[in-house]
Parts: sequence; C-alpha cells; structure tokens
Amino acid sequence: MLRMMHEMKGFKLAATDDEFGKVSDFLFDDQHWTIRYMVADTGRWLPGRKVLISPVSLDQSDWAAKTFSVKLTREQIEQAPGLDTDAPVSREYEILYSRSFGIPYYWGYMYPWGTGSAPWDLMEQAQPLVEPPAEPKPEDAARVLRSIDEVRKYHILASDGEIGHVDDFVMDDETWAIRYLVVDTRNWLPGRKVLISPGWARSIDWAHGMVNVTMSRDAIKSSPEFDPSVPISRDYEEQLHDLYGWPVYWL
Repeated sequence: MLRMMHEMKGFKLAATDDEFGKVSDFLFDDQHWTIRYMVADTGRWLPGRKVLISPVSLDQSDWAAKTFSVKLTREQIEQAPGLDTDAPVSREYEILYSRSFGIPYYWGYMYPWGTGSAPWDLMEQAQPLVEPPAEPKPEDAARVLRSIDEVRKYHILASDGEIGHVDDFVMDDETWAIRYLVVDTRNWLPGRKVLISPGWARSIDWAHGMVNVTMSRDAIKSSPEFDPSVPISRDYEEQLHDLYGWPVYWL
C-alpha cells in the first residue's frame, strides 16, 4: 500500500520489551530511492544520540495505532554503534550497524534489498556478512544517505521553468521504496498538488536543493491533481504513467 511519509512522523517505536521512542525522520539512498533507516527520537532515554532502525528489523506495523514494532530489545538498541546527532551516516557506520544486528549488507546488488525488492528478502537470501574491503570504493566513499526532512522544500525545475517544491513523499509500505514526490505548485498553480516519480528526474542538484525533471510545465499542468486525503488507486497511477509515457513499476 502507498502511504504519505509525513503521516508516519511521530509514530511510536516499540521494542520487544517496551516502547523506546518516536519516528523523527527517515534516511534514504538516492540510487534506489529506498528508505534505509528510520531515525528515532528517544527523548530522555538516550539523550544526544541518533538511533537508527532498519526496516529489516521491523515486525508488524499497526497503522491504526501509529506504532512500528521492532524485533529488538531496548538493550540491543542501546548497544548499537553510536552516532552523533549531526554526523552523516557513512558506509563504515553501516557496516558496524549491520554486524551489530546481524543484518546482511544491502548494497552491491542491482536490487534494492540484496537479491530482492523487499526488506525481508535481505534476510531470506541467507548470505553471510562479508568482510568489507580494506579501502572503500570511490562510489561508496562518496555515497550519502538523504534525509526526508532535508529534501522536503527542494525546488522542482521543469524543462521550461520552476513549478514548485517537494512537499512530501509517497512510500510503498512493502518495499519501503519512495514511489512519488508530492509537488506543491502553490506559486504557479495555487492550491494544486501533483505527483512525480523520482525516476522522472533528469538530475538532482543536492548542493542547491533542486530537482530537475524531464517534463514541461504544461505537461505537469495537465496531470491529474493529487488529493492527499484520498488513497492512491492503481487507476490513478496508470493514468499518471500513461500521461507521461513512463513504464509502470508494478509489472
């Protein structure tokens, strides 16, 4: 099911033995556009620490109760490798994190989660943790996980001019893939929001907060309006993909 990501901020996080915090942000990779970690706000429990939770560690999600159940104890979470609040998440940290929780590495494959498209595929592939190379590859060293909070408000630049800014994200709750950016066009089409897939971006200027898309402003103007209060149907998605002439992701 497709879900709006801002609605998941503030969800409670429950370990196997007690609650330990709330979701404050999400980190995704800009290769597969897949959520890799939830950032937990642990309040006074672990002050000054950034606690990351991988979707691989999730059990059942109670969407009605706004709670993510985590298959870890509070002690395991507390003993995870520390990461300063303002520090970036490096590949070296992810290696330590994976070792700490016994999670195989997700990177180095053509699929988002090892040999599959969903988090549980990573655990079911039964691949042992491998020793990292003595020196990280250049592409790994330059790799950065992006914050959902950071990318919100990025400007959207069509082929013939600016059209608005990123207002939210739409995520697939089975694969944790970001399927769409919600674009607020209030400065150009007052009160109107539209969806754009990350795959339709020509380039992204991370340094200046700009997403360059392949479509013209008129093409986006003719796209079906998006109402965040209405669940996204497959018919709506088909209409959207047909309009832009892009293949669907579900086949």
